[in-house]
Amino acid sequence: MSQNVSTPAPPVKPVDSQWICAVVEEFETPLMRHAARLLRGDVHRARDVVQDTFLKLWQAERCSVEPHLAQWLFKVSRNRALDVIRKESRMLTLNGQPPEAEAGTATIDQRPDRQLSEREDKRAAINLLDELPEKQQEAIRLKLQAQLSYKEIASVLETSVSNVGMLIHNGLKTIRGALGAAGDSSSDNSGGSEMTLKPQLPASGGGEVLT
Repeated sequence: MSQNVSTPAPPVKPVDSQWICAVVEEFETPLMRHAARLLRGDVHRARDVVQDTFLKLWQAERCSVEPHLAQWLFKVSRNRALDVIRKESRMLTLNGQPPEAEAGTATIDQRPDRQLSEREDKRAAINLLDELPEKQQEAIRLKLQAQLSYKEIASVLETSVSNVGMLIHNGLKTIRGALGAAGDSSSDNSGGSEMTLKPQLPASGGGEVLT
């Protein structure tokens, strides 16, 4: 008489809770800033996006994620935020009006890196950054806030390294030009300081430049 032999269940993947906690501590704030920026300052939705990102990290194999951790986190977070935006766009199309904002929606510090220049130029640079095309804004923020490399930014934005270099170069060039013009018109003694980031355009070419 034959007996049915049950196949043993696969072992549960052990979770390195200490590593997960360290990743959350290091990346939660920059991920929140990035997601909130994509979601137009909606911190509640940004928090959900970041939590989903860390949940995916918990489910992922550490050995496959850790070598490019920052790049992986920002890409997952960005894709999740874009999913939220697309869902809300469909709601807007169906209902004819945007979804209501939650009561007490907070905003967070969305400023780029505090080392751009002295305080007066920082405020002007922030305002100018908000006026740049979205791709340039996001590339600059990923470089200054998240400290990602050109290669990592290219992966997050799903474009080429040369395009990332052009996005950052053109965006900062616009900001510097506007700051210089404002300084010249206000006073010869204003002496506005120049931004600390002077990205070198990558040598690798090819591809259409996104603006």
